[in-house]
Amino acid sequence: MAVDTMIHAHQLLPVEPSNCLLIDHSLIVDNGRIIELLPTEHAHKKYTSHNSECFNHHLILPGLVNIHTHAAMSLLRGVADDLALMDWLQHHIWPLEQKWVSPEFVADGVELAIAEMIRGGITCFNDMYFFPDIAAEQALRHSMRAGIGLIVFDFPTVWANSSADYLQKAEALYQTLAHEPLIKMTLAPHAPYTVSDQPLSKIAELSQRYNLPVHMHVHETADEVAQSLTQYGKRPIQRLQELGLINPLFIAVHATQLTTDEIALFGQAGVHIAHCPESNLKLASGFCPIAQACATGVNIAIGTDGAASNNDLDLLGEMRTAALLAKAVAQDASVISAEQALRMATINGAKALGLDHEIGSLQAGKAADFIAIDMDELETLPLYQPISQLVYATPRNQVTDVWIAGKRVLKQRQLTTFDTEALKAKAKAWQQRLKAS
Repeated sequence: MAVDTMIHAHQLLPVEPSNCLLIDHSLIVDNGRIIELLPTEHAHKKYTSHNSECFNHHLILPGLVNIHTHAAMSLLRGVADDLALMDWLQHHIWPLEQKWVSPEFVADGVELAIAEMIRGGITCFNDMYFFPDIAAEQALRHSMRAGIGLIVFDFPTVWANSSADYLQKAEALYQTLAHEPLIKMTLAPHAPYTVSDQPLSKIAELSQRYNLPVHMHVHETADEVAQSLTQYGKRPIQRLQELGLINPLFIAVHATQLTTDEIALFGQAGVHIAHCPESNLKLASGFCPIAQACATGVNIAIGTDGAASNNDLDLLGEMRTAALLAKAVAQDASVISAEQALRMATINGAKALGLDHEIGSLQAGKAADFIAIDMDELETLPLYQPISQLVYATPRNQVTDVWIAGKRVLKQRQLTTFDTEALKAKAKAWQQRLKAS
């Protein structure tokens, strides 16, 4: 039988089932989907392809899912570091955004972010930013899978004039993009302190009507919780629960300020947490208790946040930080194994987006989103436990090849859909504009 692509790997890591490493197996791809995983000796007898490759020193695994980004903010990388969250937002980021954010800014920033993410093995990102239509255009242009957040604030911005305007644009864009196979729409109210009850109630209704995830910063800092207690007499999660948002479609971003009861509520309600450990550390926002949350059944996925607060979009590094930080917070070296961390960066992210039937693991019938990581480098030798080595020792520059829906978007460390020199020139041009301001 003739197929589009045959990938023969000494080590193939499907993620599902857990702790499974397939030796001398082949991944068979046709029409953008995985047809079969089988021993290589059998693959040669069963299939033929003009595109057949051997990866004898690599791990082949599912593409990484970055569950929380502000992709266009790659153009703000490093403009305001070493500051507390609200100082960073109110006195630096928001004024710069008010002056500079435009369709051009978003197009160039998202393009830069997509290039960085692909080079680091990320095949799907979940975004929250202005001009989501432009972000979707760039994702489609570069064959990138994306969750496109339909952002909502109470106040006017360059994207919309009021919460009603945001919601009207959100519904219109959903109708436009709903049938794009690489795009997953989410509702993205910014945070409890920037969106009032009426639009949040409308978001809860739209989420149920269209089966859309709600992607929102929640309990990011202690100040946020204190402000809510002063303004509403209740913690943000209680307020969101009363508005009908705490359910299996809810993705709580950061969640560093959780009580035991709130963790139990998340577990019972099927809420997902978008854990962004490095951004939380850099902004001193707090620690998400992911070991405790995992023990109650909460689905934990990993995000980088934006490059303005991280300052990179490196999900391999984020996996390592998540696992190590969880051990320190729990004071237990046995919590959050390497295998659990890998699941958080793959199948758990897919599950949070409602895409676990499509991506996040290498299984017959799923989309062919997968990556090759060269493990035959000084930094990853000797190689005793491949999953542990992947999480605890492997840098992102060892990602050599990336496929999304069967299309190769990184080939031997070279991006296939980008003019990298032109992209560098755009980034440097924005640097000069922002420095001048």
